[in-house]
Amino acid sequence: MEETGTKEVVLVDENDRVLGTMEKLKAHQDGLLHRAFSVVIFNDKNEMLIHKRASDKYHCGGLWTNTCCSHPRLEETVKEGALRRMNEEMGFTTSIHYIGQFIYKTAFENGLTEHELDHLFVGRFNGEPKPNPEEVEDFRYVTIDELKADIEKHPENYTVWFKEIVDKYLTELLAYG
Repeated sequence: MEETGTKEVVLVDENDRVLGTMEKLKAHQDGLLHRAFSVVIFNDKNEMLIHKRASDKYHCGGLWTNTCCSHPRLEETVKEGALRRMNEEMGFTTSIHYIGQFIYKTAFENGLTEHELDHLFVGRFNGEPKPNPEEVEDFRYVTIDELKADIEKHPENYTVWFKEIVDKYLTELLAYG
């Protein structure tokens, strides 16, 4: 299945300087560093909105992850891309706040390698998402304690980048709002 959004990714160096673009699957086959974003949304009860990726995604299908994660287009800012994809994937928009960025690299059993400079955003939303079934298999709001306990008990059910976000950036995310 093809993601309904970006077909190309923006290749970058470790300082987020643009090196060019490449077809998304090719960049993942070659394990090249590219620009990405992750959006984490909380409701007013401080529950995090997570989603289960559609099972037929090209990698990490069927795994739970943060509210929205994808790649910006070359002609848009990372924040514009995050807002666009949040609407395309989860069916809503809300204001988001930039937290920071991190680089991670992980190889998958299917031969693809995720190597991303991931820009992290946080926001608040209390409504009911209307997710795109081509992108999202399920979603739920979860307390931080429930989430951390489940990740510890079943780490295989979560994406690599989301586990890193929860492990290293939860304090900054919770400080927002």
